[in-house]
Amino acid sequence: MTDEVVRHVFERVDSFDPERFTQLLAEDATLVFGNAEPLAGREAILAGLRAFFSTIDGLRHRVVRNWQAGADIIAETEVTYRRLDGKDVSVVAVSIWRTGGDGLISDYRIFVDLAPVYAA
Repeated sequence: MTDEVVRHVFERVDSFDPERFTQLLAEDATLVFGNAEPLAGREAILAGLRAFFSTIDGLRHRVVRNWQAGADIIAETEVTYRRLDGKDVSVVAVSIWRTGGDGLISDYRIFVDLAPVYAA
């Protein structure tokens, strides 16, 4: 079951359509991307994703492995970002999210070093 859930979440992210991803979130969800300030609420997360997606030309996740601990899912991925110059750059990332009883994600955290994506 965890594999299916993880694939579903990353299919939404990789669609490069922030609205599709935020449909998975509780209205009062939080998202923390790396060392950026937390985004609180579905609308703030949507705005943050739109801003981030404007700096890249696409992305895709390859799930390396995942675990479930209670309501938390942990996914190790290799993420390939398509830069605005057309070059692809792959980095390792870990995403951790908590799902509430309604099946919606209430807390989502992404740990990744994006420096190679934006390097000259």
